[in-house]
Amino acid sequence: MAKNLRWRGILFAGTITAMAGFVDGVGFVHFGGYFLSFMSGNSTRSSAALMTGDFAGWAMAMSLVGCFVAGVILATLVTFRLDRLRRPVAMYSSAALLLSAAISGNFLPQLTALLLAAAMGVVNVSYTRSGEVSLGLTYMTGTLVKLGQALGGAIIGLATGSDRGGYRMLWMRYAVLWLMITMGSLGGVLAYLRLGLGSLWIVAGGMLAWASLALFQELRTPHGLGAPSEPQAGPSTGNK
Repeated sequence: MAKNLRWRGILFAGTITAMAGFVDGVGFVHFGGYFLSFMSGNSTRSSAALMTGDFAGWAMAMSLVGCFVAGVILATLVTFRLDRLRRPVAMYSSAALLLSAAISGNFLPQLTALLLAAAMGVVNVSYTRSGEVSLGLTYMTGTLVKLGQALGGAIIGLATGSDRGGYRMLWMRYAVLWLMITMGSLGGVLAYLRLGLGSLWIVAGGMLAWASLALFQELRTPHGLGAPSEPQAGPSTGNK
């Protein structure tokens, strides 16, 4: 889907991705190496914990995976009858969970982790086509694969004198998404070192503001076309 987004849409999605990186940075430091948006890492950690007899670590990792999936289920149920308002509703739902996590941070840290994982699951439903997530916002493995493919296509294009379907500049879109989540995680760690879990108020407020911007854009544009987070044309492409 990223190749069908305008640059304004890439930056819009990239900002959401940066917020996911922020959450992951805070969570990774505070909870001792667990991920709140990257469930492949938690799945690997759960296996390692189980095989080394760390049953508490296994339970923590699997709980985060479960809450992430529960967030996706929740957002799917909430938005399944929606079309143009699916994105802002999913983002508002994620913001509500982030605010709940910020509130619980001082007295229920374990609940905070679960709420944050659920919030990351919810926000991934923001970009959905034909009932399936078409742009992964909180995990970058698929994006890096597409970045590599686009760079490979660009190299072939330069060597053969063809444009390889526009690959020459396509790689920059995926690079921006990866850079945004990387910079977001850096910001999350820096904020945590100064504010602790109080830094969650920053990302919660950011998601709330960005959801409001998405709602404004959807309502001001007929049928949601041309909004910053919408593709211009062409078939959607998965990014998982």
